[in-house]
Amino acid sequence: MQSQDVAPRPAPGSPADRAVDVEQAEAALVEHYPRLVRLAYLVLPPGLGRDRRVLTAHALVQRALPRGRSSAPVIPAQSTARDGGPGYAYVRLQVVRTALEAGLPLRRRAWPRRAQLPPLLPQVWGLRLFPRAGGADELALDQELAVLSGPARAACVLRGLEKLPDGDVREVLGGAGVDDAEAALREADSLSARYALLDSPEFDPCALQARPTDLMRRRRHGRAALAAAAALAVCGALVALPDGGWGADGAAAPVYARNPAAEAALDPGRLVRVSPAAWKTSARTDFSVWPARGDSTGDRALLRRALAVWARPGATVRVSATPGTPTGGPSGPPQLLFAGDADTARVVILYDGLRIARYAEPREGTAGAALDFARVDGATGAEAAAVVLDRADGNVRYLTAPWVTEAAERDLSKPGAGLMDLTLTDGITSPLASPATRAGACTTWNVLELTDASGPHLVSDLGELVPARLTAGRPTRPKEATGAEALRTWAPFACSLGDVRGQGVRTVNAWAYARQPLPDDSGSASWVCTRAETWRGDGTRVLAQFRVPGGLFGAAVAKAGDVPACGPRDPHVLAGVLWRSKGGSWYLLAAGDKDTGSVRATGGVSGSAEDNLLAVRTEQGARAELRGTLEDGRSIGGLR
Repeated sequence: MQSQDVAPRPAPGSPADRAVDVEQAEAALVEHYPRLVRLAYLVLPPGLGRDRRVLTAHALVQRALPRGRSSAPVIPAQSTARDGGPGYAYVRLQVVRTALEAGLPLRRRAWPRRAQLPPLLPQVWGLRLFPRAGGADELALDQELAVLSGPARAACVLRGLEKLPDGDVREVLGGAGVDDAEAALREADSLSARYALLDSPEFDPCALQARPTDLMRRRRHGRAALAAAAALAVCGALVALPDGGWGADGAAAPVYARNPAAEAALDPGRLVRVSPAAWKTSARTDFSVWPARGDSTGDRALLRRALAVWARPGATVRVSATPGTPTGGPSGPPQLLFAGDADTARVVILYDGLRIARYAEPREGTAGAALDFARVDGATGAEAAAVVLDRADGNVRYLTAPWVTEAAERDLSKPGAGLMDLTLTDGITSPLASPATRAGACTTWNVLELTDASGPHLVSDLGELVPARLTAGRPTRPKEATGAEALRTWAPFACSLGDVRGQGVRTVNAWAYARQPLPDDSGSASWVCTRAETWRGDGTRVLAQFRVPGGLFGAAVAKAGDVPACGPRDPHVLAGVLWRSKGGSWYLLAAGDKDTGSVRATGGVSGSAEDNLLAVRTEQGARAELRGTLEDGRSIGGLR
């Protein structure tokens, strides 16, 4: 439940510099704990991640008590009409100071401050905790707070949450160690219209949701721990044996020997760098002929950090991978595709022949580093034409292949809307709106059109490192989805791409397999089958979709996974739907592809047709089994 606590105001006439003992501070902390934790959560750097921010905010507030009697700061608690003591002002100042310290970059040859380290207490094992999701306004505010400096975030929170006037904000910031409070206030002015949102449940670290951590990774760690314990027991037994142990070790390396191949994979000097002109003479059109781009390809320290994190990601690194993509270190020196700045991050993109690995860290420090993987084995042509460089504010930018000559943005749901050209700078596109991270109802779906010597290609961001290629036509002969007919086929069903976000999708094909006259002179409906193929092979997703005349979007009427239907191995499909005519009558409609010789319905509805289209009058809620017979005599079932 959202806390309605308000910060107290010192009692009128109380001396501002009177001593504060532990009991006073503890009473203020307990009474206003939800507000203090919210304050800490908002001031902490968003790069920590929501789970660590929640635990760190609680830890900072719980450590804010004085060790003995301390002088109260000459700072009012809040300009409200409520009475209180100096205890709250003291605790609040400690929370602001430590939250600002937590955002400072770690320095070499200097001990980190306690607030910069992960909290020892509280601890939660096996769960990730984060506040409830808010709306678009809260998300926008969170993104805007993320780009502010720590003192500016503190100024926003003291103004908006604590309702302090600017003079008191300056004193709080000065007491917390901020050198230039005026600059922080000026930077915070841009968010003055959004202060009311700071009380939103989106920023309440006391009302939390829980989700499990990476279960597969926990299982692997458990197995590794058991293996390590077993190895330790064996080593102990060997130590107790006479010299020579149980015999020769054969080809095994000596204990604790360093593996040369593993060392080479972590050496920035051995990274594979392809000539910028290699793609022009090579017969290959894949990631192996991409040159290294970016303004930091010579930054050995950055490259070393990226390689080290790939091999041994720490507990604070956010690791993500498309389904079926291994996350282990490279077996040898990988190929460098990009190293440089992208918005507020420093990015390194690497390729090892099987995977694309993207390492990103803040421009200042390494807290909040992220490591993303995508499987790309066998990618060629349009499948190897672009990689996501960065995402920010709902937009995405791509690093494109060196053979890409033009880039443009298109709304797939509006085939007649035309293209919006994107600039290409050293292969990097200007930002375009990403449909993969958008919340709410789908009304548009923006895709990227890339042009090379073979013509235009269409790809869509599905929330992963590599966009999915879009095609249209019969599964045995799919074509690029850039022609007028292909765009008309895709338009009503563009939003169905949201069903395969984050699934490791390689290509999605849309096949308009039938057109059916509707009963009661209601026009003709279109049947389209979409099939999403994945990089790993399994996990395919097939949707049969139906659209009536005048409908803006189609509707998915049947869904199946890991089936050959609607694919190159079995280019056939049969699906049905209950449909209500303009006259109010209900019908079972079914359609197969052109190779379907007959269709039969059994169960709750009985009927048959000697071609690929069936329309049988029935009642609302009726259920039926569909069977079809192909012209070669083979039987097929309805997709469901």
